[in-house]
Amino acid sequence: MNSGEVESIDLRSALEERYLAYALSTITQRALPDVRDGLKPVHRRILFAMRQLKMDPNASFKKCARVVGDVIGKFHPHGDQAVYDALVRLAQDFAVRYPLVDGQGNFGNIDGDNAAAMRYTEARMTEVAQRLLEGIDEDAVDFRETYDGEDKEPIVLPANFPNLLANGSNGIAVGMATSIPPHNVAELCEAALQLIKDPETPDEKLVELVPGPDFPTGGTLVESKEQILEAYRTGRGGFRVRAKWHKENLNRGAYNIVITEIPYQVQKSRLIERIADLIQTRKLPLLIDVRDESAEDIRVVLEPKNRSVDPDLLMGALFKLTDLETRVSLNMNVLNAQNVPKVLSLREVLKQWLDHRRDVLVRRSRYRLAKIEHRLEVLDGYLIAYLNLDEVIRIIRFEDEPKKELMKVFNLTEVQADAILNMRLRSLRKLEEMEIKTEHEELTKERDALIEMLGSTALQWKRISGQIREMYKSFGPDTELGRRRTDFAQGADTEIDIEDINLAMVEREPVTLVLSEKGWIRAMRGHIADFGSLNFKDGDKLKFAIHAETTDKLLIMSTSGRFYTLMADKLPGGRGHGEPIRVMVDMEPGIDIAHVFVHKPGRTLLVASTDGRGFVTSEDGMISTTRKGKQVLNVTAPNEAKLCVEASGDQVAVIGENRKLLVFALEAMPEMGRGRGVMLQRYKDGGISDAKVFSGEQGLSWNDSSGRTFTRSMDDLREWVGDRAQAGRMPPNGFPRSNKFENS
Repeated sequence: MNSGEVESIDLRSALEERYLAYALSTITQRALPDVRDGLKPVHRRILFAMRQLKMDPNASFKKCARVVGDVIGKFHPHGDQAVYDALVRLAQDFAVRYPLVDGQGNFGNIDGDNAAAMRYTEARMTEVAQRLLEGIDEDAVDFRETYDGEDKEPIVLPANFPNLLANGSNGIAVGMATSIPPHNVAELCEAALQLIKDPETPDEKLVELVPGPDFPTGGTLVESKEQILEAYRTGRGGFRVRAKWHKENLNRGAYNIVITEIPYQVQKSRLIERIADLIQTRKLPLLIDVRDESAEDIRVVLEPKNRSVDPDLLMGALFKLTDLETRVSLNMNVLNAQNVPKVLSLREVLKQWLDHRRDVLVRRSRYRLAKIEHRLEVLDGYLIAYLNLDEVIRIIRFEDEPKKELMKVFNLTEVQADAILNMRLRSLRKLEEMEIKTEHEELTKERDALIEMLGSTALQWKRISGQIREMYKSFGPDTELGRRRTDFAQGADTEIDIEDINLAMVEREPVTLVLSEKGWIRAMRGHIADFGSLNFKDGDKLKFAIHAETTDKLLIMSTSGRFYTLMADKLPGGRGHGEPIRVMVDMEPGIDIAHVFVHKPGRTLLVASTDGRGFVTSEDGMISTTRKGKQVLNVTAPNEAKLCVEASGDQVAVIGENRKLLVFALEAMPEMGRGRGVMLQRYKDGGISDAKVFSGEQGLSWNDSSGRTFTRSMDDLREWVGDRAQAGRMPPNGFPRSNKFENS
């Protein structure tokens, strides 16, 4: 550069190299937690700094500013606010299932309010944090130099606590992310003990022990067991969580809905604002008020419009429209022991944590063994000194180099000689000799036990199992911190029907649905008795008039065999002539409406075309949620769909346009979801006119034009009973000339 030369660098290569370095730094040093201790570097450094400041659970609180200063000054060269935000989250019991920091002062709340400045708040570690750091001074983990090379920091914590799954983690890196919800430690302990007992435990057994997340804010988990199992098996999935609520009865049959727990990571203030906005914009007409009566516990009161509102359907609407139901994703993308990002299953996460605990146990045991060996060496020197006390005193008093002389005379090591020379005079009393012998015996036993354990994998896992059982006692289901907060809904694998929710927001009122010959439809208030008083456009007249309610669904069968669904409350009012039905559904040109009726869930219907073909089908299968409708009966021109009657009974009566009647058993008809069907009655000329399904025990009934009712028993109909697809015979005397079973 001094000579004026310019170095050429390929822009693409330079960008790739720099972006890759940035991406790796973000992945490994910021966004993804370590599978062993479940911490990101900033959290690990916060806890290590608090340990250096001696902020133990039983110590006094210290200012958070002091912690943040040490963290950014020694370990974490980033902004102080980012470090303080991380510290605050570790102290929030609504954000972390098992808080690692015990905070004193304003650390924010579930409404989303921020914590006070770090100069006002104080903190110290919790018992959980102490467990994560347990044994860190006993060579349990590796250390590395800090960013400035002046200090050392741990690469990972010993982690005598399954923190990754217990507290969860969230992070977005470059090209990857992680999302792990919190779980119950007692359940994790049971799963870990099971894996120690049987490393090949099937996933189904593990999910029985860890049935799902356990959120600090409680709530209700509404996810099927199959989906939970698949999520834990693959490490990817999600969990639907709903608020916990109950019905609070008031005077005269009135009631309120009280929400006591809200989903994880939902801000209560924003949730209430959303509900209030829905009320104001009339998108939730059955709810008239929402009040926040929360103190230390959550209490959000919802006031329905009247006492006839179904609370389950009202809450179903709120679950769909607000964050009273949220989806918490599961993406267990973490750094493994080799610092490589990988998506792990529940089994793999627990196994890698257990492997880390075994490594920590071995390293701490070797460290302790070295300490014992050193102490035993010193004690052996003390015993030699006591046995030859007079000579030792003489050498120390009169020799020029007492250390070398002691080592030469008594065959001592340098360590033993130094220990004797550093011994205090008051330690020369007779009692001290007995204490040394007792300590020597105890340390010898401990050394032998450690050597035996280091040589046996089974003993190592036995020791780890004991540590886990001790943890279970501290955080078991009987403890306040350990009891499960998130419960499971019965029938959680069923979704709430959106149509039922829509109906819940509609006031039930009687209406008369009117459809004209030219396809104009409207809904008039009340049940009109005199249809002759209805007005239509010039040249138009009544085709169908049905009594219904605003909460009903209207099924429309077209001559093409396609069924359309309309909600009664969505139809135009009855002040004018209504609107063309083709504006509401996508009906092809030249297709007419063959039948209109109110949907009754669970009912079975018989559908037939003009050529006499038909089948039995479920009415629920006809429902369509789109404008295009649903094809049920397949027809080819010039044939058209004509009949749709209720299939309640065991016999079918069919009459054709040729005025011939046939009766056959309903079991001869197939039940289908879609198709052409089978031949009901055969015709030489014309087609089908009407059909009716009836009970053979009650007989066949029909009405004539005068309103009289005729009934014929099966014995009376013996001449007309035959097999399906026969031609039939002329009907009995008194049968209407219209060839219809019902005249209306």
